[in-house]
Amino acid sequence: MTRILLVGLAGSLGTVTRYLVGLAASRAFGESFPYGTLIVNLLGCFLIAAVAEAALTPTLISPTLRLALTTGFLGGLTTYSSFNLETTRLFQDRAWAAGLVNLLVTATGCFLAGLLGAATARRFVH
Repeated sequence: MTRILLVGLAGSLGTVTRYLVGLAASRAFGESFPYGTLIVNLLGCFLIAAVAEAALTPTLISPTLRLALTTGFLGGLTTYSSFNLETTRLFQDRAWAAGLVNLLVTATGCFLAGLLGAATARRFVH
């Protein structure tokens, strides 16, 4: 029961964080492109890879903390469904360039952020 509560609490914190990043990104960069979603997806890919790598050393991150961070906080933070909806809307609105940029930057950027997150954790943990 403790793990369920921790995942739920961490997930709600991730969701609130995603909302706040979205607001900040809209204010900073405007609303013509889904910057907030891109930011949280890149950050989430980096962090989940770093946590997974760091968790290979069980004395550093316990299985319960790993679960709360990955399934909870990062599950609430990252937004594939939002990314999908926003990209679909860009294409439906015939904003072809923005849709393609969002698709390519998100897919490539998240892959690279994941590699960077794992490498960063390896550097500091192992």
